[in-house]
Amino acid sequence: MTTSYLDLINRGAQHHRDRTAIVFGDARLTFTEVDELSSQLAHALGSLGANRGSTVALLMNNGLYSVPMDFACVKGGINRVPINSRLSLSEHVRMLMDTHCQTLVFAPDLIERATALQEQIPGLVTHGLGVSMEGGVDLLDEASRHSKKCPKVGVQPTDYAVTLFTSGTTGTLKAAQHTQASYAAVCQNIFQNFIDIAPDDSMLHAASLIHASGVFVLPFWLRGARTVIMPGFDPLAYLQLIQKEKITSVNMVPTMLQMLLDHPSFHGADLSSLRHIIYGASPMPRPVIEKAISLLGQHRFWQYFGQTEFPLAIAALRPEDHVPELLGACGRPSIDVEIRLVDEAGNDVPDGKEGEIAVRGPSMMAGYFNAPALNQEMFFDDGWLRTRDVGIFDERGFLHLKDRTSDMIISGGYNVYPREVEDVLLAHPAVAECAVVGLKDPKWVEVVTAVVVLKPGQVSTESELINFVAAQVASYKKPQKVIFVSALPKTLIGKINRRVLREELAAS
Repeated sequence: MTTSYLDLINRGAQHHRDRTAIVFGDARLTFTEVDELSSQLAHALGSLGANRGSTVALLMNNGLYSVPMDFACVKGGINRVPINSRLSLSEHVRMLMDTHCQTLVFAPDLIERATALQEQIPGLVTHGLGVSMEGGVDLLDEASRHSKKCPKVGVQPTDYAVTLFTSGTTGTLKAAQHTQASYAAVCQNIFQNFIDIAPDDSMLHAASLIHASGVFVLPFWLRGARTVIMPGFDPLAYLQLIQKEKITSVNMVPTMLQMLLDHPSFHGADLSSLRHIIYGASPMPRPVIEKAISLLGQHRFWQYFGQTEFPLAIAALRPEDHVPELLGACGRPSIDVEIRLVDEAGNDVPDGKEGEIAVRGPSMMAGYFNAPALNQEMFFDDGWLRTRDVGIFDERGFLHLKDRTSDMIISGGYNVYPREVEDVLLAHPAVAECAVVGLKDPKWVEVVTAVVVLKPGQVSTESELINFVAAQVASYKKPQKVIFVSALPKTLIGKINRRVLREELAAS
């Protein structure tokens, strides 16, 4: 029998009833309270027309209802689409339109964006959590009138459970779909390849729960451990919560770790409870991980290499492998994942040679939503998935990333795609040509940098162009630097040569 996401939710609820499951600020929910509330929310959604097979968008920052709302969708057989609140209105509109969402659930602090989306998308129904607006209901109030028993909707392992947007390697938004079975397999992947979780453990979540951090909720739920949620990352509050809640596990992007190490309160903090410091959303700068190991000890650090299409750990670097010669490695392949290195035609490359990483395993996505051409491009006939990352195995079997097959920039744990930013810049009346690249940065890993050629006779400033971009895309995508040049390096066929440009900028 294939285990489903719903099976695992039900098992955790049955085994750990009165234990604390969720902590958010001063509020605490037991396993039974989360289980019953999520069932009520599932019934409420069903009464409002969101039934098995429906697609529902969730517009929420980290909060008390993040986990109950996710579980409600699973119980109702709903394909949930979490959308990052930091994205622009136009990006949100496209995400909802692309996935055919007709229902949006939003948190009170995002009512303005929900209102704007309702205005932009005809027929969109918007339900608030603790608030209501025209055409929708207060979903918490509606839920209070429904049964606390899990609805019987006939959920199947092959049902879509969550659709996660990623720009992958192309810069174009893509919707990766995970099923009830594949998301359960992600949980199993963590148990098999990552940390051991005990009932008295707790994990602190400051990064968005719709990203990699949220993947750990279900494994902790199954073991009766606590999920401690912050609305966002603040180094001092983070340190204080580790001590107050005796946190045993954290998941951090490099920028968060560096900010923590640099904070004045770090050296006085009691972090003795902390056993697992997990990272992997973006490459960890070597100076940061070396400093962290010297201050916190090698025995605490775990790295994962994964993708939205294949969470969480395609490969893992365990604490004992955090030695100088392996700090740049992804780790060894996970025991439940098959990895091949292939050429562009999909043929295996010779041993010791670089190749594109192709993967296969139970936790990979079912495919991209409504994208048959892209699915055909990314999947081989025998079920292997291309990652568009180039890697090489060393003689001990550790996987090392060599390059990306795109020019994607990773800044502060977020993916930024140059073409999207360039398209905005090129709409400015003073810009003739531009190229956006990532330059190495000790804090953000990479900073978004725009290199601009102005039209003859035109003038502009760095601040003007940054503000121009910021008005049209998410804040983290805007350039942090603008460099004005007279010409951009080109290839023989006239394309902008990003590699040469990056080398020139690094040298200067």
